[in-house]
Amino acid sequence: MSGTVVIGAQWGDEGKGKITDFLAESSDVVVRYQGGNNAGHTVEVGDRKYKLHLIPSGILYDDKLCVIGDGVVIDPEALLNEISYLEGEGVKVTPEKLVISDRAHLIMPYHKVLDGLSEKSRGKGDIGTTGKGIGPCYSDKHERSGLRVCDLKHPEYFKERLMAAIEVKNRIIKDVYKGEELDFNAIYNSYIEYYSRLKDYIADTTVVVYNALKGNKKVLFEGAQGTLLDIDYGTYPYVTSSHPISGGVCIGAGVGPTMISRAVGVCKSYTTRVGKGPFPTELEDEMGEYIREKGFEYGTTTGRARRCGWLDLVILKYAARLSGLTSLAITKLDTLSNIDKIKVCVGYEFDGKVIDYFPASMEDLAKCRPVYKEFDGWDDSVQNASSFDELHDNAKKYIRFIEEYTGVKVSIVSVGPNRSQTIVAGDI
Repeated sequence: MSGTVVIGAQWGDEGKGKITDFLAESSDVVVRYQGGNNAGHTVEVGDRKYKLHLIPSGILYDDKLCVIGDGVVIDPEALLNEISYLEGEGVKVTPEKLVISDRAHLIMPYHKVLDGLSEKSRGKGDIGTTGKGIGPCYSDKHERSGLRVCDLKHPEYFKERLMAAIEVKNRIIKDVYKGEELDFNAIYNSYIEYYSRLKDYIADTTVVVYNALKGNKKVLFEGAQGTLLDIDYGTYPYVTSSHPISGGVCIGAGVGPTMISRAVGVCKSYTTRVGKGPFPTELEDEMGEYIREKGFEYGTTTGRARRCGWLDLVILKYAARLSGLTSLAITKLDTLSNIDKIKVCVGYEFDGKVIDYFPASMEDLAKCRPVYKEFDGWDDSVQNASSFDELHDNAKKYIRFIEEYTGVKVSIVSVGPNRSQTIVAGDI
């Protein structure tokens, strides 16, 4: 059995879509195991750029099976729009290429409404959600009042559950947030229609994935967001509502841990994050702006500008430990080109001493000041390199130090946005 998981090793937006797309070429099945359409993956092939949100990055290959697992929360309207978008771009999205879990929870209109109203009510203490209804949907899932894809198969049962849910949600919307109530009939009819269009894609994906693994197929598990957005291990409360780390694969795809043999951590050659929360290496100066503009650091889903900073190896080592990373994929090495001196965080100054671990408390993290090691930079030649040996010597030193500090070998180096600008630097 050969299961490989691709993990975001920072705050998300590391380039997982590109790395998944690259690894999908040698895989048979690509499985998305958590998150929702709050995530965004951009993949460039030739002169074409594809923006994905729910559908796994392997969909760009005609001979790969893509799976949306039970740990994903699905907005059926958004999913149908994404299918239409891809087909408009000439990408086939058929039931033979895409399978949707019947156990996945449905994002409902009231989830999106409550997401927005809740954020607004927090004022300056807002979390910075995408407003896609992800958090409220996961809340209902764990509160055991959620609706699942399989419920749509039984219209009367779905109607009964939906009616009970809307009765409660409308009271909250109206009485707590002073918003406008939602119409039951409009929601019910639209979701029955969504089901009629999606029913051929729906299956028990735990069986599909298990049979693929038992049949010695190569299965690639794709996460959304990143380690520092994990609900338990991220910068809480500025986190997502699921588990992007490798442990989330077992729950979100319905496979045992013995079926996963490799964990590839994806990280940028610097650090970015979207939204609020402590960020020890953040650059709020011209250098931060240079990295943002050169790396085009704007969210695929929201378009929000990303906060940018130097590479934080404390975070990366933390991610390696949490997910048992077997290798690293370094992306956007080209973005740091033409910078004379490049810094890397190797520890935090905290309460009068230097620590090399990631604090749980956001109050403690906010007090941490980065301890840097400085490296000589490199020129634009890196984006034309087709092998590790062709990289600028200073870039190679930079990568080797990352390996030394984290204890994890670098297997892939991305030197540009295109699929072709990807270097295999070691065993994946």
